[in-house]
Amino acid sequence: MTERAEQAERAEQAERAERTERPLTDVGPTSDLSEVFGLAQQLRADSVRASTAAGSGHPTSSLSAADLMAVLMTRHLRYAWDAPDDPAADHLIFSKGHASPLLYAMFKAAGAIGDDELMTTYRRFGHRLQGHPTPVLPWVDVATGSLGQGVGYGVGIALAGRDLERLPYRVWVLCGDSETAEGSVWEALGKAGHRRLANFTALIDVNRLGQSGPTELGWDTDAYARRAEAFGCRAIVIDGHDLEAIDRAMTTAADGAAPTVIVARTVKGRGVPEVADREGWHGKPLPEDVAERAVAELSGGHEFRARGPRPPAVPSGRTLPAAAGTVELPRFDVGDDVATRVAFGRALAALGARPDVVALDAEVGNSTHAEDFGKAHPERYFQTYIAEQQMIADAVGMAVRGFRPYATTFAAFLTRAHDFIRMAAVSQVTLALCGTHSGVEIGADGPSQMGVEDLAMMRAVLGSTVLYPSDATSAAALTAAMADVDGISYLRATRGAYPVLYADGETFPVGGSKTHRQGENDQVTLIGAGVTLHECLAAADQLADEGVRARVVDLYSVKPIDVDTLTRAARETGALVVAEDHHPEGGIGEAVLSALAAADDHPGVAHPAFAHLAVTGLPGSGETDELLDAAGISRAHVVRAARALVAARK
Repeated sequence: MTERAEQAERAEQAERAERTERPLTDVGPTSDLSEVFGLAQQLRADSVRASTAAGSGHPTSSLSAADLMAVLMTRHLRYAWDAPDDPAADHLIFSKGHASPLLYAMFKAAGAIGDDELMTTYRRFGHRLQGHPTPVLPWVDVATGSLGQGVGYGVGIALAGRDLERLPYRVWVLCGDSETAEGSVWEALGKAGHRRLANFTALIDVNRLGQSGPTELGWDTDAYARRAEAFGCRAIVIDGHDLEAIDRAMTTAADGAAPTVIVARTVKGRGVPEVADREGWHGKPLPEDVAERAVAELSGGHEFRARGPRPPAVPSGRTLPAAAGTVELPRFDVGDDVATRVAFGRALAALGARPDVVALDAEVGNSTHAEDFGKAHPERYFQTYIAEQQMIADAVGMAVRGFRPYATTFAAFLTRAHDFIRMAAVSQVTLALCGTHSGVEIGADGPSQMGVEDLAMMRAVLGSTVLYPSDATSAAALTAAMADVDGISYLRATRGAYPVLYADGETFPVGGSKTHRQGENDQVTLIGAGVTLHECLAAADQLADEGVRARVVDLYSVKPIDVDTLTRAARETGALVVAEDHHPEGGIGEAVLSALAAADDHPGVAHPAFAHLAVTGLPGSGETDELLDAAGISRAHVVRAARALVAARK
């Protein structure tokens, strides 16, 4: 340890000793506002101390909101820090997750964490006080830091509390002014206003400065208010450092009359004159000398402990959603033409027998057949209209509260919500997604409607499960399976109707596959899913007429993938043809190759001859058969690819 580091360590130890000797003052709902101010100053000091000790962080973004949070946690946030799972407790979401020093300082002030943890583990490897908050902390509902998402999550949790749980908790969201440039913030506020979510409050910390300079609106708080009101919310403009004004605004927000946006004009870096309202300090810890002066100025003679109001009692007879119920899946006759999206809708409606299952739609439920659930269980069916980001945010909020959400839209339109899906995985929530109308198979609607990137997107999500059924029986079974899969699961469905291949009662374990036309002397394996499985089956029949024996694999589970079946096919046939209604990047072909590359523990697996048929060009409008052929994934192309591989191996 260097001499300078030793001096810093000794100074820190001395400061800790001094802090432990200070008289402890409890600050609660009846405390004088002067004591609340003392708490706010302590939150500022601890935000500075933690970020400087870590050598990184966002202290100035924390300083601006300290007064708001001091009033909230002592007078309005009904929360039991020793019982974070209390179902009646309020929820606090830091949409501006970079202000984590403030949030963690609040945890310390509440007695949830100690000063040592704050000062020695913040932003350090292997510890829970990460740079942006995640649910590894029991007081955090969702991971934030990808700006523009926390408001949507708050709306989802508020919706779950009012319409599903029927509980009196309130949801408070701290939002930065910079992130209001994200359209998702206004999607969320629009839905809060439309639904009249009176248990929801957003606090916009209008501190004027963003990362690289002034924000779009600066301190024009009236503009923020007009926008909030235009989206159906009540707006209250205040000085974000006037504790009495903050208290009055929060009291009004909690009156149960309307969703509320508190627009608080603040100063970035408030409390530290050397950085207050100055550009160039975003995301930078204060140097040690500046931090030392700041802490000395901010710290008083008392240590403050926040003792806010407790949650209300849970209404008698209230129970959490149960994960039990008799589910009778729909049955389909082999040979009948049924679209997998139709089977999904009917299976989802059947899953409504489980009271924890909820469904969300983005105004395409009559095409995706998600509306089948709405007809059977309207009290658990939520319409978000054409707002896919908010649909996922609602689903995340409901998942946080213990429900099993199914969110559905066209596969192409889920891509615009990718960041919400990615952050849902960071939050470690469990939810099911269904993307219908996938691939060029949809026909005349053209390329804007064709989901040909979704498999890559969903395969890349941490811990995801990706399923792609080829007939109604497997679609129904896999829809039901997703209700018991942890993490983010995705089912890809086609628009057109295709023959039912599997009899009722056939099982489809996640991670499995189905093999057709298998024989001892197979010369090539054709691998498909969805529409291309039917093309592969037709191609196998044509090849059989030509004397070429082809095995066919229904790869209905794209992730996890059936490594054993694939390696066996590679070993026994020596040639694989993959056909997929998707771009080649990140789809089934790459999943198969990755599985084979990782199959070193399967003796005897040589590198097979391989052909990959996928959508490589820009499709247009047309009939399904025309589009499949133009994309090079029709049965005729599968036959030609198989012939070429077999001929090359002779």
